[in-house]
Amino acid sequence: MKITEIHVYQKDLPIVDGPYTMSTMTLHSIDTTIIKIITDTGLTGWGEVTPLGPNYQPQHALGARAALAHMAPDLIGHSCLNTLLLRRHMDALLNGHNYAKAAIDIAIMDLIGKHHGVRVCELLGGATSERLPAYYAVGVGNPDESARTAIEKMKQGYQRLQFKIGGRDIATDIEVMQKIWETVGRKVQIVADANRGLTATQAKQFSLSCRNIPLIMEQPCNTMEEVKSIRSQVCHPLAIDENLESIQDVLRAISMDVCDAFGLKISRLGGINTMATVRDICEARAIPHSMEDTWGGDIVSAAILHVAATVKPEMLEAVWTSGNYIEEHYDPENGIAADSGHFNLPTGVGLGITPDESRIGQLLASYS
Repeated sequence: MKITEIHVYQKDLPIVDGPYTMSTMTLHSIDTTIIKIITDTGLTGWGEVTPLGPNYQPQHALGARAALAHMAPDLIGHSCLNTLLLRRHMDALLNGHNYAKAAIDIAIMDLIGKHHGVRVCELLGGATSERLPAYYAVGVGNPDESARTAIEKMKQGYQRLQFKIGGRDIATDIEVMQKIWETVGRKVQIVADANRGLTATQAKQFSLSCRNIPLIMEQPCNTMEEVKSIRSQVCHPLAIDENLESIQDVLRAISMDVCDAFGLKISRLGGINTMATVRDICEARAIPHSMEDTWGGDIVSAAILHVAATVKPEMLEAVWTSGNYIEEHYDPENGIAADSGHFNLPTGVGLGITPDESRIGQLLASYS
C-alpha cells in the first residue's frame, strides 16, 4: 500500500461561546489543517494538525502547511505500512516540525487500520476501555462566572476541571480558585493551568495562598528550569505540558525530576506513534498523564482517543479534545464530543471518522 496522492485543506473552526481566553491570548476561532492521503489500493486516510494560534508556541498553522508542502512531494510512492521508515524519511526531509509530521502520522495510522480492518487502538496494543474520562478546560474568568461554570460542568458529569490562570493580577487568580473551592470542594479534581503565564514569584504566591485547596498546578512557568526552581517551594503537585515537544523533552523532564505529571499533546509530540512511545515511558516510570492536543476537529480528536484508550487506567488522568468547543463536526454521525463527562471510543476501523468532504474547508494544495 503506497501513497499516491496527498491533499491539504484549511478550515477555520469557530469556538462555541467564544472567545476562549488564556494567559497569553484570546481566541475567537482556530485555523486547522486537514490532510487526505490516497493510496494505490484506493484507501483514504485522514490527518489533522491545529496549532493554538500563532503565539502560543513556535508551532503555527502557516508553518504546518509550509512543512507539509516541503515533505509531501517526497512522500509520494512511499509505503504506508512501514511507519518507522516513513518517520525516518520525514526526519531526513525536514529537521523538527513534529507537529506537521503528526498530521501525516495520523493519516497513515488511519490507513493501516483500514487496511487490516481494525481500529487504531488495536494497532497500538488494544483498548482498556471503550469509555474514557474527559476533563473540561475553562478559560480565564472572574470568580463568580468560573464558579458557575464549575457547577454546570460538574452536573454534566465531569470529574476533572481545568481553570486557566495567569496574564492578570495574581490576586484575582487566587480569588477565583478560592471561590471554585467553596463551590465544588472535593467533588471534582481542580487543575490551575497558567500556560507558562506566571513568574516563579507569582507561582509561589498562588500556591501558598491556595494551600488549603488540593489542586494541581499545570505549567505555571515558561521553562523546565523555572518550574524546577519552585518545585520544593510550592504546596501542590506540578504538571508540565508546553515544555514537552519531543521524546527527548520527556526524558529530560524525568531526569530533572521537574514535575509530578504530564499533559501530553499528540501533535506537539509528533503523532500517534510517538505518543505511544511516551505512553510506555510514563507507564515504566509511573508518571500519570492526560491525553490531549492543542485544538482541532474530529480527526485529531479521534486520534487522541485511540491512544488514550491504550493507556494503563491508573496512569490516565483524563482526556481532552476540542469536540465540545467547535461548532461543526466533519463527521455528522461520528463526531467526537464528551457525553456525561466521558468520551466514547470510535467504533469504526482506522480512526473511525469519515469526514463529509463538504465540511473540511478549502483545498490548498495537491501532490501526486
